[in-house]
Amino acid sequence: MAKSKAPSVLEVVPDLKKGKIKPIYYFFGEDSFNIDAAVKSVENAVGPFISSDFDRETFYSENKNLSDVLSIASSFPFGTGKKLLILKEAEKFKDKKPLKDYAVSPPDFTVLVIIHNGTITNISSEPFKTLSANNFLFESKELKGKALVEWIVTYTESAGKKISYETAQVLIDIVGEERGLIQQQLEKIYTYLGSDKKEINIESIKDITSELKQFNIFDLQNAIGQKDKAKALEVAYNLLSNGSDMVFIVVMLTRYFTGLAKISELKSKNVPDQAAARIVGTHPFYYKDYVKARNLYSDSKLIEVFRALLKADVSIKTTSTDEKTIATILISEIIQ
Repeated sequence: MAKSKAPSVLEVVPDLKKGKIKPIYYFFGEDSFNIDAAVKSVENAVGPFISSDFDRETFYSENKNLSDVLSIASSFPFGTGKKLLILKEAEKFKDKKPLKDYAVSPPDFTVLVIIHNGTITNISSEPFKTLSANNFLFESKELKGKALVEWIVTYTESAGKKISYETAQVLIDIVGEERGLIQQQLEKIYTYLGSDKKEINIESIKDITSELKQFNIFDLQNAIGQKDKAKALEVAYNLLSNGSDMVFIVVMLTRYFTGLAKISELKSKNVPDQAAARIVGTHPFYYKDYVKARNLYSDSKLIEVFRALLKADVSIKTTSTDEKTIATILISEIIQ
């Protein structure tokens, strides 16, 4: 599989702000959030140059032939300005080669935005080679890890709020890595805080989830850490009913108990709580709960817990057992 060398879709916005509008934008990649944002930016930039509503159209591959779309793109606008055409689901076109000839000399009165969901196997094949050579090809890679945390911090600042890197990581642990969901949660938090409060902290995240009558993964960890079986089952069922799945729960509990397993050594070395929290993979706000939980889970018990987690993971991947049943068995084996 050829490695992609296309520039990031994030490079589009700075050029648009400078008034540089390309005749073709071919956006591809796994991160639909950034693609949607880039398309919106192009629409906003081209909008003032469109003088007729007939010069703004959106097409889908399932009901349009690529050659027909390119023919429309090559025809003059109805008005005196530019025309904007958006073609979605381009990955479904079996023959994309007509785009090569169009990309060699595209008309300057048309801005053609093409959305390709997913990766491109061979970027050196046509029409991608020609698109790339003319700087029309842009990739939208999924943000993960540190890059995703930095995006949350930057996005929050753009809304006039503040969030620390550690709190941003907690938000990811609660919501997951899908940026659309993260954005929705942030918007709820903004509304909850109002215009006066600027800082998003752990308490505000917990308060908003409580107000929405939803539990988060930390509530499950806390209930299991306290060996409160009834509460743990209640939280697990709530998580499963509100969009989480057992894969996520098993991953997060494995991370949680891996952190617990490190605490005895950290205590023996007198590692400060702030540093110890980072080592076990939690926020300092939650570290005291980790220490309490570790006192309830001996080394031999932790071995049993990891066996139960492995069993649940295998069950998820190899059986059709209902997720709530798997959760019930897992929690029952952890808390005996």
